[in-house]
Amino acid sequence: MADDCLFCKIAAGDVSADTVRESEEWIAFRDINPQAPTHILVIPRQHIATLNEAGPGEAEMLGRLLLAAKEIAAEEGIAEEGYRTVLNCNPGAGQSVFHIHLHVLGGRAMGWPPG
Repeated sequence: MADDCLFCKIAAGDVSADTVRESEEWIAFRDINPQAPTHILVIPRQHIATLNEAGPGEAEMLGRLLLAAKEIAAEEGIAEEGYRTVLNCNPGAGQSVFHIHLHVLGGRAMGWPPG
């Protein structure tokens, strides 16, 4: 846990969030500034600042984040219509909290290209 990391504090239960699902390895909660009708963040409990810091030892955990996103999309009723998963890396890509987090967005049409 990084002492100054908001997402570490949420994962530890020190800061409240609108949690939708969790496991021993990750927690999923609603984004406080949603960009779609459904906007959920899936974060690992382990602190990794950006995807650039992830190594081979985190491969399975990263895969489980994607599987969690799939299950959450089904539970939220957006799986069939379609949803987007986004993992931003560093400020130039829009990352504002430096703890890896997977966005699950749905409930509206998504344009392409994003951004």
